[in-house]
Amino acid sequence: MPPSGSNARPDGDERKAPSLVVDVVSDIVCPWCFIGKRKLEAALAELGRTEPSLGVAIRWHPFQLNPDLPAEGIPRATYLAQKFGAARATDVYARVQGVGESVGIPFRFDRIERQPNTLDGHRLVAWVQQHGDASALVERLFAAYFIEGRFVGDRDELARIATESGWAGPDVRAMLASDAMRQVVADECRESADVGIQGVPFFMFNGRTAVSGAHDPPTLLEAIAAARGGP
Repeated sequence: MPPSGSNARPDGDERKAPSLVVDVVSDIVCPWCFIGKRKLEAALAELGRTEPSLGVAIRWHPFQLNPDLPAEGIPRATYLAQKFGAARATDVYARVQGVGESVGIPFRFDRIERQPNTLDGHRLVAWVQQHGDASALVERLFAAYFIEGRFVGDRDELARIATESGWAGPDVRAMLASDAMRQVVADECRESADVGIQGVPFFMFNGRTAVSGAHDPPTLLEAIAAARGGP
């Protein structure tokens, strides 16, 4: 039984299979993945204007940029110093900030105090996706981390975020306290590595055409057209 707030289909509700399936490999602490989500939405909105009846399904897949971080995370300043060096980090995130503004994301990197391990966040997305579209939850996770500065490595915080997206907090807490979806996330991360995915976001359209990186809508639309064209 899906938890309250689920958008799962009722029994017997048969709908036409989507004409476009978008598989997105991403990490919830990847700013380019948040930007890529916005660009994908813009591309799909443009496609919707020309084909309003087009059915689209988006499936989210995990990727951990920092799988070796402890469960409690580490100070953000320490993470940035180790990854980029303090001076370079400032330049890197200034560029990300500018691109974010161009797609309507008001990044607030100054609010982020700890760099989290994202395993539990990915488990939550995978669990929600069992019952329906997880896109609204993914959006809330991105916003919670990048705009509100919330620690998305904490299970209680993840439960609050899920509740804000319409899911039952007790059910989420029970799932996170268990080992549910742990193996699913591990298997999907391994599969991504096995097929050569080394960076995110990574998009696959109808299982045929892939795009790596947060490309602009015209590039995504070209890939979608290629995926839908021909046998």
